Amino acid sequence: MKNPNFTFLGTSELSVKILKKLIENGYIPSLVVTAPDKPQGRKMIMTRPPMKVFAQKHNLKIIQPERLAVKPPLGGLTAKWFDLFVVVSYGKIIPKSILDIPKFGALNVHPSLLPKFRGPSPIQSFILSGEEKTGVTIMLMDEQVDHGAILVQHNLEAKLPSALGSLASKLLNSKQLEEKLAELGGQLLIDTIPKWINGEIKPQEQNHSQATFTKKIIKEDGLVDMEKDNPEIIYRKFLAFQLWPGIYYFTQKNNQKIRVIITDMELKNGRLLIKKVKPESKNEMAYEKFMKL
Repeated sequence: MKNPNFTFLGTSELSVKILKKLIENGYIPSLVVTAPDKPQGRKMIMTRPPMKVFAQKHNLKIIQPERLAVKPPLGGLTAKWFDLFVVVSYGKIIPKSILDIPKFGALNVHPSLLPKFRGPSPIQSFILSGEEKTGVTIMLMDEQVDHGAILVQHNLEAKLPSALGSLASKLLNSKQLEEKLAELGGQLLIDTIPKWINGEIKPQEQNHSQATFTKKIIKEDGLVDMEKDNPEIIYRKFLAFQLWPGIYYFTQKNNQKIRVIITDMELKNGRLLIKKVKPESKNEMAYEKFMKL
């Protein structure tokens, strides 16, 4: 089967990058399922998820259900219509009744070497962990989170050193690592789909005893204590939370407690060098200038 009839479920920038790779290689989804628009920012403006923006630009059929249900199946399309689902950081629970719809199941692209870093924040959690090696897993989904059988895994060539020190400048931030994992994951998916459909791959159960789990990142995770926290931990947070929420600390200026976002920093020989900050209600500026205010 050269061109399977498939649905793509995804929401984030990572999912956009992988769908873009699929389309460039002739895999056009019959349907894109993404999360509903939601209010964002201080003014709570209704904002489209990245996948919706991409899908509309490419004239793809889109639905944005609050929750997935069999009746009507995925916006009224009949169950027998689908050969395959592809799921990448969709962000919502997919019940077994939905996973059972396509003939060849639902394939998930997960940016970690499962069973490590299951859950919603594998990229950030990997950077925070200090582990050296990561990669991408193509998994046959079941009803549990990142629990399904593995079809294929591939290590990312660029290893991240666990000891920072003078190697800190070589570490990837979350945006850079996501780019590399998306490129790897997209190509791996393109190679895997025809082999899976043709029966050339045998699923392998994960070693669940070695599973580690990640949590949803919240704004408060970006708070650091510049006096008490370990410099390496602060720097790893800076790298991990590059896309969101960033890192910040509180300080006193003119007898007022203000929030300061660190926008650029380095770690050299175990010491943090802050280059740029964005103080509360002010534009980004050099750290030296801020200290003189």
